[in-house]
Amino acid sequence: MMEDFKSTEHPHLRYNPLRDDWIVVSPHRAKRPWQGQVEKLVQEDIPRHDPKNPLCPGATRPNGQVNPDYTNTYVFDNDFPALLPGGPDPPASDDPLFQSAPAHGKCRVICFHPWSDLTLPLMEVKDIRAVVDTWIAENISLGKQFEWVQLFENRGAVMGCSNPHPHCQVWSCSFLPNEVAVKERMQKNYLKTHGKPMLVDYLEKELIKKERLVLESEHWVWLVPYWAVWPFETMLLPRRHVLRLEDLKEEEKDDLSQIMKQLLTVYDNLFEVSFPYCMGWHGAPTGKYFNDDMSHWQLHAVFYPPLLRSATVKKFMVGFEMLASAQRDMTAEQAAERLRNLPLVHYKKSSEKITNGNS
Repeated sequence: MMEDFKSTEHPHLRYNPLRDDWIVVSPHRAKRPWQGQVEKLVQEDIPRHDPKNPLCPGATRPNGQVNPDYTNTYVFDNDFPALLPGGPDPPASDDPLFQSAPAHGKCRVICFHPWSDLTLPLMEVKDIRAVVDTWIAENISLGKQFEWVQLFENRGAVMGCSNPHPHCQVWSCSFLPNEVAVKERMQKNYLKTHGKPMLVDYLEKELIKKERLVLESEHWVWLVPYWAVWPFETMLLPRRHVLRLEDLKEEEKDDLSQIMKQLLTVYDNLFEVSFPYCMGWHGAPTGKYFNDDMSHWQLHAVFYPPLLRSATVKKFMVGFEMLASAQRDMTAEQAAERLRNLPLVHYKKSSEKITNGNS
């Protein structure tokens, strides 16, 4: 007699319609004897202000520029940019194996707050709203000049972040990067075939299934995508059809600030550590694309955290992942359930209450 398929026990493939690729899901591997070490990381003692930290108010950056004594967000051109606004273009080549193309852009840094010992989930909602407004301002300004504006935050040393001061980066490009180009093609094809924007259709179905939802608010939904690759990968989506950050209504910006605080608190509470991740926003391309119909796009944020079983055990994309296909052990549904059951009060705040006798 054929055994019935169970997604929590049997290996299977899941399709990612945004990237047009597949992931191997191997939930049975969670039963293997070695489960990884579960322990807390030693918390770093980060000073609130360090005059030697180039991101702090009043500090001198490597290029000799002195930061103002900012009290909110602060934006400046990256001192070591990966892309430059001008410069010569590479020569054209007729050889299909040796192709080059122009690459221009502008790279910026956004400091979230003047205090170095804060992260987004520990900030006040009003301060997160200031960050949201700055994201939007940068998207508008740079989007007038360039075809793509990539807002992203690398949080934690494990993600290559070398400075603990709360900040993110903005890289604008004269071209559509690989990930974006694929999403552009797949979303356009989906609208043409099915008559609805892919992620609008997807969210409607997820709200019915409710298997992978983590947090919901009036205007936003936080979920683990069906096709998630990283163990606790998530996606943040607006409830209505929105093309770009600057298209958000005031109440949606307020609600975004609140749910950002909540979702990042949930992440921190998972292993009671300042949770590392790479996050970024994807919306409709800008620049010359303002003249095109971009209704196939839906604004969304993605979060790619590397941690697997504890604060000190991370997922490595090696071996089969690098040479064949991405693979994960727990299902997206199992990850969503773990995140969904975590408290919305930050573990540091809970500790403070207990210490102060206010529990």
